[in-house]
Amino acid sequence: MQVFRGFHHTALRVPSALSIGNFDGVHRGHQAMLALLVHEARQRRLGACAITFEPHPRDYFAAAGGRPELAPPRVSGLRDKLDGLAQCGIDRTVVLRFDAALASLDAEDFVRRVLVDALQARYVLVGDDFRFGAKRAGDYAMLDALGSRLGFEVARMNAYEVHAQRVSSSAVRSALAAGDMRLAASLLDRPYSISGHVQHGAKLGRELGFPTLNLRFGHAHPAAQGIFAARVHGLAATPLQAVVSFGRRPSVDDSGRVLLEAHVLDWSGDAYGKLVRVELLHKLRDEARYEGLQALTAAIAADVRHAREWFARAAAPAP
Repeated sequence: MQVFRGFHHTALRVPSALSIGNFDGVHRGHQAMLALLVHEARQRRLGACAITFEPHPRDYFAAAGGRPELAPPRVSGLRDKLDGLAQCGIDRTVVLRFDAALASLDAEDFVRRVLVDALQARYVLVGDDFRFGAKRAGDYAMLDALGSRLGFEVARMNAYEVHAQRVSSSAVRSALAAGDMRLAASLLDRPYSISGHVQHGAKLGRELGFPTLNLRFGHAHPAAQGIFAARVHGLAATPLQAVVSFGRRPSVDDSGRVLLEAHVLDWSGDAYGKLVRVELLHKLRDEARYEGLQALTAAIAADVRHAREWFARAAAPAP
């Protein structure tokens, strides 16, 4: 999959079938819509293109309004979003920086400048709640009318449901916030995971007897936080069991920086710089602040024990 930052690239000026969205998590609803998009693109002999935004528009408006706490928790970073789009068969993804200029762009100007002039849209597929343009003035009816005038077909996909529940990024965020990793996996059609390159940390885990792999998360408000039983892909031929701390580490760091720390069970080796994927399978508990390293070490030891017990139960045959 080709990835373009912005729409001012001559390589994008080829007839395309496209869809527009934030695609946070690339959940089952997104997957169904993108499968339809790819099918329609192949039928028309067009490239399948996804348009997404970074930062999330609600992140921008929350910061612009001086209320950063109103920004939605993020399910996935850009790397995982792009990986999800690629797995759906998308040929090109255009990442638009959502800033003041884009926020103020009139709905019709957005269609003319981005969809028609830059991306040469021939087919546009959107969700049933799609809005676009300054002040969200554009809707499906406006897009359809513009398509008739400007030479592209417009289609709309209704909400995707699982067990009578609408699948949405908001539903995934709610499941992760509640620690319901099974529901989150059902909505995503895969275990919830975070990927990244292993980075050097403060080596505190090694000093405490529990060395960790450290991954950065590029957003201040992750949808999932806490201590988890997890699997790590990318270190061995098969995934490895781990216990993971994901959040702000209140006992050892007051910066508010979000970090994923994975203590891989029964494994040792040099992982620095490696690209790994960490699946969060079961939430053990919330983060907590401990007074002193002795209390923190005891808590980590208990987390390791509880993670091993969970893995043993999960592997046991059903009665």
